[in-house]
Amino acid sequence: MAAFPFRTLASATILALLLSGCQSAGTNGLGVSDAPAEISGPAASAIAGDIVSRLAEQVGPGKATVVLKQNNSPFGHALESALRGWGYAIVTDQKTDKGTRTVPLAYLILPYDGQVLARLSTDKVELGRAYTVTPGGAQPSSALSVMKRS
Repeated sequence: MAAFPFRTLASATILALLLSGCQSAGTNGLGVSDAPAEISGPAASAIAGDIVSRLAEQVGPGKATVVLKQNNSPFGHALESALRGWGYAIVTDQKTDKGTRTVPLAYLILPYDGQVLARLSTDKVELGRAYTVTPGGAQPSSALSVMKRS
């Protein structure tokens, strides 16, 4: 029983570190998108669907063109599909028409201690959440973490 609070605290600490970590390899201060290939299609779809719905709460559904930093993982494809489902236009080649409102987006999926930690980063907001992967998909196992930039 004493291991459960420690495990929860450890997961929360890792999630906080994940969200506060700065990978400046990308443009606009965003990190490079990365997700392991071993995340199953159903799990990737469940995580992408949940976190994109939370992104839509923060930036508005379909309000901008998303510049997606893609790594061609199952999660990357599921994320692109979820974004399109919420009405976002997607560009991956970093080229848009002048005057088009764009939102650069990077993601990070990190397996940790039997869970998966997911982070979406834009120039204005970062979202993070831990998920428990099941054979049929994934379920949130932590509260949503939201960090807004001014």
